[in-house]
Amino acid sequence: MTRATAGVNLPESVANSIWADAQTGSAVMSLATQMVLPGNGVAVPLITGDATASFVAEGAKKPTSDSTVDNKVITPYKIAVIQRFTDEFRRDANALYEALAARLPNALAREFDRAVFHGPVPGSGFDTLAGVQALGLDGTDAYADLVAIDGAVAGANGVLNGWALAPRAKTLLNGAVDGNGRPLFLNSIADNGVANILGGRVAITPAVYRADGAGDDGEVLGFAGDWTQAFYGTVEGVKVSMSDQAVVDGISLWEHNMFAIRAEVEVGFAVRDEDKFVKIVGANTVA
Repeated sequence: MTRATAGVNLPESVANSIWADAQTGSAVMSLATQMVLPGNGVAVPLITGDATASFVAEGAKKPTSDSTVDNKVITPYKIAVIQRFTDEFRRDANALYEALAARLPNALAREFDRAVFHGPVPGSGFDTLAGVQALGLDGTDAYADLVAIDGAVAGANGVLNGWALAPRAKTLLNGAVDGNGRPLFLNSIADNGVANILGGRVAITPAVYRADGAGDDGEVLGFAGDWTQAFYGTVEGVKVSMSDQAVVDGISLWEHNMFAIRAEVEVGFAVRDEDKFVKIVGANTVA
């Protein structure tokens, strides 16, 4: 007799591994600050202005200056994916784990990054970077373009500490050389991509790329900014369950000797100051 499984939660270690891989695969999660959210979201008090100190003469009254605080609502929304497998995977635990590790985390990470970078967002209380200012990057003088991007963030009183780049941007930067033909952003050919740009960490993800951006942005190659201004929150990490009794997209898993793994996570995103971020686009698409 075949043992049936219907909505059985997989071990927590599997869920934790999938969530860790999703966080690694998401450019936003690797650069922004993480927080824990209640199921109905939270109004987070964020410091929007700092106190100011002053020099005072001996015996003089000390000045009073308060920080300004505002509330930012972060609301979690559910991202979910169902992946079907044949029963052959059930006989081989290693194959099942490898399939989970390769498919589910990337699906969750890509969808989260897509919403943050390009929208549309799932609802209110979930911010997006789609509308931030756009600056160009091409292969003519990539270094000058990067300095201009850094300058735009600095002009908004931010410190550029992170770059989320599409693979196409990575290829462009790999080809940038100095006057002697030496790579500007690679220490050696053995390096796996561009790890650091102007002191900021680099996260490479296909989810950041868009061939035709919103409005007149055209090709979107990445985002850069002060990631201390960005926060993502989760309710309880990834929940993973398995069933061979369900009907998925009209297909009875039991009738087809298949089973399905469902992964879901509740996650939210908020930005304190969008002016401290730049959308990087192909230079020929900038008006």
